[in-house]
Amino acid sequence: MNKVAFITGATRGIGKQIAITFAREGYDIAINYRKENEELENAKREIEENNVKCLTVQGDVSNFEDCERCVYEIIKEYGKIDVLVNNAGITKDTLLMRMKKEDFESVIDINLVGTFNVTKNVISHMMKARSGRIINISSVVGVSGNAGQTNYSASKAGIIGFTKSLAKEVGSRGILVNAVAPGFIETQMTDVLKDEIKEEIAKSIPVKRMGVAQDVANVVKFLASDDSSYITGQVINVDGGMLM
Repeated sequence: MNKVAFITGATRGIGKQIAITFAREGYDIAINYRKENEELENAKREIEENNVKCLTVQGDVSNFEDCERCVYEIIKEYGKIDVLVNNAGITKDTLLMRMKKEDFESVIDINLVGTFNVTKNVISHMMKARSGRIINISSVVGVSGNAGQTNYSASKAGIIGFTKSLAKEVGSRGILVNAVAPGFIETQMTDVLKDEIKEEIAKSIPVKRMGVAQDVANVVKFLASDDSSYITGQVINVDGGMLM
């Protein structure tokens, strides 16, 4: 029987690459979506090309009842969730002086409250199984902060505190909880940056390049594997040495 991985925000970018990476490892996959679109269909097709199942469940992570229903549907289909990857996230960057209240709240609601909503509904199933891996996608700016990202940095710092606290709560039940903090990763989010800005960013990174989604997916795969069985409550930066 295949293991099951539930990855939020997996229709594109880092989340999609994580889902495909788990599929290559023989996991059956569940991904959520807010609205059906071409990106969802493409992600489902690429996942299923690895001869595994891909269940798509409609739900907004910022809505607790949606998350409750999503997890119910996944358990009904697969009977379990072995790995949860909380990846869903948005940005609404601007200086605090210009930031609207709703821009702060929406980022917190999806990035941080969403992590709570999904995990809260998954954790009881993992507790019963006395097994599970939870991997939360944070960010280096949750560690260092970044001008123009008070909302995003706060949400990602919150995820780190959430990760460490939950790791202490559930470690004795065989559940490991860790966070991955990506640096500058080439995705649709960074595509909006001008080439000269990307070049400047690359120069500031010790390895002299921006990361790719697979760099993050590789670490998530490791944290879900038996090779990480004595690692919990940790934050692993995937940043080319940027915060070193």
